Amino acid sequence: MDKQSLTGTITFIHHEKDYATIEYLHNGKTKSINGNISEQVQQKLKEKKLIKKTHAFRIGDEVSFVIVPTPRGDKMVADLIEFRYNNAYVNLLQKAATENRFVGYLKKAGDAYFVKETGSYILFPLLLSPWELPPHDSHLNEPTFFKLNNFDKPAGATAALYKSEFIPQYKTALQYFKNKTVCEGTVYKVTPFGIFINLFNNAIQAKIPLSKNKEDKPAEVKTGDMIKVLITYMSPLKIVVERVS
Repeated sequence: MDKQSLTGTITFIHHEKDYATIEYLHNGKTKSINGNISEQVQQKLKEKKLIKKTHAFRIGDEVSFVIVPTPRGDKMVADLIEFRYNNAYVNLLQKAATENRFVGYLKKAGDAYFVKETGSYILFPLLLSPWELPPHDSHLNEPTFFKLNNFDKPAGATAALYKSEFIPQYKTALQYFKNKTVCEGTVYKVTPFGIFINLFNNAIQAKIPLSKNKEDKPAEVKTGDMIKVLITYMSPLKIVVERVS
């Protein structure tokens, strides 16, 4: 087969080995072929101007590709794989803007977690909070409710569990935030840009930006000092504090 450009749909992705299976039609028959979709391969193709831009591939992606023999010549593989569109993925992002609640299955690849949406089989990276307990292995491949974060940025959409388990110190910090209670932290690092502190038995870390607190100077605070702060913003992914006298 010559290097005629074909189009097909990604039906399977092996994330650890960085290859995808593409289904396509040829002479009226459905066929499948594997191809490398690693970041390194994508970047080389872009540098050679063989594709317009790199892409983090997902199941359901419509792609263009050519079929070539492997260097050993023992089989045929897909090459020059380039993303075209994914209507199922776009539909999920649009749904998240009005009804951000989905059902999926927990998956794990290496140390990373994913959620596979039940209808489309699209995998979303599961973004865990720094203070969130990771899912137990017994929950893998079990149905779970999740929502999407950053759904207004297609390349950066991630999943978050509807029911998350947090460390006890996070729950304590949440009460301090709701009650506007001052807490005390230990300085563990000072830079020209911020004072970094440990809170609640060193389980919670936060930063006081010096650019926003011009009265604070690094020379006035040193590692090991105890300072009082107020939690002004709190979410599963970020905690903001300000220094109080």
